[in-house]
Amino acid sequence: MKAVRAVLHFLKRGGVKYVFGIPAGSVNAFFDELYDMKDLTPIIVKHEGAASYMAASYAKYVNGLSVCIASSGPGATNLISGCANAMREHLPVLFLTGAVPVSTVGLNASQELHAEPIFRSITKYSVTVNDSKDLLTEVAKAVEIAVSGVPGPVHIAMPIDVQLDQVDLATIPPYPKRTQIYPDMTTIKQAAIALISGKTGYIFVGQGARGSVPALLEVAEMLQWPIIVTPQGKGLIPDDHPLFAGVYGFAGHESASKLLSEGDGKILLIVGSSLGETATNNWNSCITKDRVVIQLDFDSTVFRRKYEVDIPILGDIDLSLLYLSEYLKDLGLTMKSEIQPEKSTYQSSKEYNSQDVLLKLQEHLPAATRYTIDIGEFMAYVVHYMNVLESDTFDINIHFGAMGQGIGAAFGSKLAEPERPVVCITGDGCFFMHGMEMLTAKEYKLPILFVIMNNARLGMVYHGHSLQYQRAHPRFEQQPVNITAMAEALGIPSIRVESMEDINKYIINHLMSFNGPTILEISLVDENTPPMGERVKFLSSFGKQ
Repeated sequence: MKAVRAVLHFLKRGGVKYVFGIPAGSVNAFFDELYDMKDLTPIIVKHEGAASYMAASYAKYVNGLSVCIASSGPGATNLISGCANAMREHLPVLFLTGAVPVSTVGLNASQELHAEPIFRSITKYSVTVNDSKDLLTEVAKAVEIAVSGVPGPVHIAMPIDVQLDQVDLATIPPYPKRTQIYPDMTTIKQAAIALISGKTGYIFVGQGARGSVPALLEVAEMLQWPIIVTPQGKGLIPDDHPLFAGVYGFAGHESASKLLSEGDGKILLIVGSSLGETATNNWNSCITKDRVVIQLDFDSTVFRRKYEVDIPILGDIDLSLLYLSEYLKDLGLTMKSEIQPEKSTYQSSKEYNSQDVLLKLQEHLPAATRYTIDIGEFMAYVVHYMNVLESDTFDINIHFGAMGQGIGAAFGSKLAEPERPVVCITGDGCFFMHGMEMLTAKEYKLPILFVIMNNARLGMVYHGHSLQYQRAHPRFEQQPVNITAMAEALGIPSIRVESMEDINKYIINHLMSFNGPTILEISLVDENTPPMGERVKFLSSFGKQ
């Protein structure tokens, strides 16, 4: 059996269904074996960078391993951004790259690149396999590393001859499963006592709480404390929950900022947030000032990075919340009368601007729709204005902030949960980077609605420069392009709108009815400053004495 075929049998045993990437000479052996393995479907993309974002998103929504492959040299380097993104989001992705034959290393072979050290800083494990008998063992080891502890990406470089060599294989090794991280019970009890003793406080929720929302809400409802989410955590807590107090951080709500800066809460319970720049309004000290801080996370490195933490609880977040809930009950906590924290509200003016367009779209889309949000000025409007009707319906990646990643995220979400409606909100700048993946969606008949906010400029850059330097370079603006006309050439159904009257349920229903991708192009130049919150003050303060 060829060494690479043994690898595919191992991945198949683990339930892997898709392999994202592009075939090329140094990985042709891998793709050739897929002819005979119908349970493994290659998702052939237009650019390896898009494949890396798709794989990361798929891993997120199946809560398991995803696989991405590229050729040696430029194929491997094209994976770097998506791999770094997977590392930032703790997503288990196996990145496989081809490599030149072992005997030609150092001879300036075509597309020769020593990829192992390049991936090392953005993976949990990176290795080059130079002996075919070690390939399956190393893949199994890498997968175990990827899914264990704090999940994350791993990388294996496979020389062409190593893939093709025959190996004697008695058995396929067992597929690893993640062992749960149980919190220390003494620490849980200490936290429960502190929560009750403090009497008042706030719950600060980041994206790490995904998959733990029921347990989180049980604790919140027992304490009757306001729930504040980070931009990355938007979508986890429905807006209509009586304890929801808004978004804090980039593009956040005044109500949430006021609560943390002026409120009398004595405890801050942090659940699944690394307290990064965008989540904390540039590390604002008011978050933890004069408060007892309790932080729940499965990643020990997030504790005390910037803020002092009185009680760090290391463990899987769902388990920590479940045990915390039980201890609160044991300590006699009873339900209190429901509070209703102040919330920022917005009434649509029905103008043809970004916030009203987004709200109008949402009126006509199913409540369960998952929105994958790309990077651009529209992202601030999404965070600030769009409604969360059901849990886990927004995919926002401000942390790494890669343009075009929202397009790949839509693929991962749709393949992981085929029955859930998926809408990608992207911009013309992102479209020009990864828009050809909409053709990939057509080829695989993936019904994704791509909403393209077309303002013929790099909007976030334009507004950021205007705030920081009171001017913006004219080259930040672009010659307007009719994306709908491009879509027609690609054979993708599309509609271009230029006014609020153009957006109605008939258009939305029509676009959502196809068995494949569709495009809604919003031709709109919004001169309003995006609601970036404290980010506005942060940018405008530079250069001032």
